[in-house]
Amino acid sequence: MTTNPFAQLLEDADPATAAGWTDHPPRVGFFTDTSVCIGCKACEVACKEWNHVPEDGLRFTGMSYDNTIGLGADTWRHVAFIEQEKRIGRQVTGAATSDGDRGDDDDGHAVRWLMSSDVCKHCTHAACLDVCPTGALFRTEFGTVVVQEDICNGCGYCIPACPYGVIDQRRGDGRAWKCTLCYDRLGVGAEPACAKACPTNSIQFGVLDELRERADRRLAQLHDAGIGDARLYGRDPEDGVGGDGAFFLLLDEPEVYGLPPDPVVTTRDLPQMWRRTASAAVLLAGLVGASFLRRTR
Repeated sequence: MTTNPFAQLLEDADPATAAGWTDHPPRVGFFTDTSVCIGCKACEVACKEWNHVPEDGLRFTGMSYDNTIGLGADTWRHVAFIEQEKRIGRQVTGAATSDGDRGDDDDGHAVRWLMSSDVCKHCTHAACLDVCPTGALFRTEFGTVVVQEDICNGCGYCIPACPYGVIDQRRGDGRAWKCTLCYDRLGVGAEPACAKACPTNSIQFGVLDELRERADRRLAQLHDAGIGDARLYGRDPEDGVGGDGAFFLLLDEPEVYGLPPDPVVTTRDLPQMWRRTASAAVLLAGLVGASFLRRTR
């Protein structure tokens, strides 16, 4: 029988508790409903303006209208534009894909746009926290994960540790940067800049448990409307990262959006590896000691 590697964390009810916060507010996060994203990039602009994130430069990537390509040190919110040729069902109120937005060919196929604003997932069990040697990465009282740029030494260990490829080192700087879920705004009771700027309420901020309930209702609504491909991503507390603090409603497979289908915290096996290493070290020391005793006889 397999055991859940996050059993103790789930018993603690909240990652902030596991991180040592004894008196903290409810865990907060993002629910991004991609079915109502219009690709306006207001979230990208608001994030850059509030957090003083450097501009990416004018780039023509050849990837449709996507000039930022993906998340990085200078892109903490990234809006993906995905052109997809696919037969589309009847129109759904509030959904970005509808009969009115498609161009049918003689075979009954259509081109639809899938748009999604991606961000750091603020994992329940964050591998970046496990590998950071300086404590630059820490778990806040809101359950989010933040990089303290004045403590980061640029070692880069957190970058390969992230199962989503979110964290990145800034060119010419060397330190790691990513979304903080606007930690400074949370501290004064304000919502993150990206959610505040979103005109369609695609990016929804709030108490995580409430967002999960809201997402379940929205998913049921889409399924009832015949959108069978709709699914929640990162919502399940029993998944490979213990659930995400920023989760999504998608209209297709995660891979279509550039997301890993089954993310697993990369440091999951570290405790077992250290135990085996310690056992091997003890065994080796015993063998060396026995060999030394035989030689002295």
